[in-house]
Amino acid sequence: MESDLLEAAWEELAEVGYARLTMEGVAARARTGKQVLYRRWRNRAELVVAALRQRQGSNADRVPDTGALREDVLALLRLMAERQREIGQDVVHGVLAEIGPQRVEVFDIMRDVMTTLLERAAARGEIPTADISPRIMTLPTDLVRNEIVMRSEPLTEATLVEIVDEVFLPLVSSRA
Repeated sequence: MESDLLEAAWEELAEVGYARLTMEGVAARARTGKQVLYRRWRNRAELVVAALRQRQGSNADRVPDTGALREDVLALLRLMAERQREIGQDVVHGVLAEIGPQRVEVFDIMRDVMTTLLERAAARGEIPTADISPRIMTLPTDLVRNEIVMRSEPLTEATLVEIVDEVFLPLVSSRA
C-alpha cells in the first residue's frame, strides 16, 4: 500500500512539478483520501523525500567503496549531483525549504556516510585517523548542497574535483 502511495506521489510530481504538487492531487491519483497520506507524512516535502528514496534509494545504501578516499568522496558527490539532475532544481529547492524537522535526519545520513569513508581510509592507511571534526567531515557534502541551492545549473565534474582536491583532502591531511 505505501509503495503505491509513493509511486502515485512520484507520478504526480513528474506531471505537475513540485510547486503544484498537493497532497490532494497525490491522494486522487492514488484513489485514496488525503488523510491516508497525512498519517504517514507530515507534509509534501516528507512525501517527496520518501518517494525519492523508494525510487532511487538512499545515499546511505550506496556508500562508495573504490579503495581510495579521494575516489570514494568523488563517487558520493557524483551521486548527489546525479540526484540533483534527475529530480530538478525546483524539487530540490522546494524540499529543502519545507522539509522541517526531517532536515536533520537528511543531513545526518551524509555525516554517517562520510564517517564510513573516513574510517575505511584510516584502516587502509591513507589517513592517520578517522577522528576528524564533524564540520570538516561533512564539508564536501555541505559544499555540494550549497552549490545545488545557490546555483541554477547542474554541478560540473570540475566543481566536484575542486571540492575534493582543493578543499577537503588538504584539510583532512592536515588535521588527521
